[in-house]
Amino acid sequence: MTKTELSRYRVLSGKEELVKEWMAFLNDHLSEVLLTLPQEKMYVEAIFQEELAGVTYLYWFSVQGEGAVEVADSDFAVDKQHLMYWEACIDSEYGEALLQTNITMIPETLSKWMN
Repeated sequence: MTKTELSRYRVLSGKEELVKEWMAFLNDHLSEVLLTLPQEKMYVEAIFQEELAGVTYLYWFSVQGEGAVEVADSDFAVDKQHLMYWEACIDSEYGEALLQTNITMIPETLSKWMN
């Protein structure tokens, strides 16, 4: 069974440049990031950014299988750096805003592969 999520996180005020650095880090190390996805059972992961009323938000879209290793438990150096950026940039008081999933549309050929 796959889990499809879209989550919103607020960026701490003044950390917008660090977010740019964070996203550049992930892009620059994409080959390493992709190696972490199998243990997370992550089939698709994308990060979006939006500014509303002067506040920056990051959105995580993911399609993930069951039995995943949490990123916090990862031994990959790229995940450790990713979590350092997370701690420095994400407003923990705002928390996670998990948007409601109404429908997930994945062709059967892909769905069979994911399960």
